[in-house]
Amino acid sequence: MSLIASIIAQDPVGMKQLRAARTLGLPDWCIAAGFVRNRVWDHLHGISPPRPSADIDVLYYDKADLSKETEQAFEARLNALLPAPWQVRNQARMHVWKNLPQHKSSADSMIYWLETVTAVGVRLEDDDTLTVIAPLGTDDLLGLCCRPTDFGRVRLDEYEARIASKGWRTLWPKVRFLD
Repeated sequence: MSLIASIIAQDPVGMKQLRAARTLGLPDWCIAAGFVRNRVWDHLHGISPPRPSADIDVLYYDKADLSKETEQAFEARLNALLPAPWQVRNQARMHVWKNLPQHKSSADSMIYWLETVTAVGVRLEDDDTLTVIAPLGTDDLLGLCCRPTDFGRVRLDEYEARIASKGWRTLWPKVRFLD
């Protein structure tokens, strides 16, 4: 089991959230972004239990249904099952607001996020194993190094503003922030 999967597997709250998301039966799904990044960085900073996430980003990929209403229905189902700050987003439609070509998968959509450490997700499989989805790798996340993706490099102002607004430098003082 990878270190990331091990960190997530040891968190009863995170596992409960993954089990709830799995009940939706979404195609090409994972929970990504702060759900993974924050737990890994808290673990590497000796913070236990991990701090709660501001939101839980559930990604999936379904070209057959691009409606926002479907995402909202999934969020409602999750909230009925396990109240939490769920954000369910179909990555087959996320390219529109970024003015990009349509993404090919949930993993493909993550390469267009601002920083490499956020482009990591986990999926709880039917046999209860965890699959880590990391199209840009996990070295930065595990190495406490935050850097922009190629997409983020052309949007450095957004990258810097995001880091500042979320207070990452204060929350995780061991992390090196690069541009």
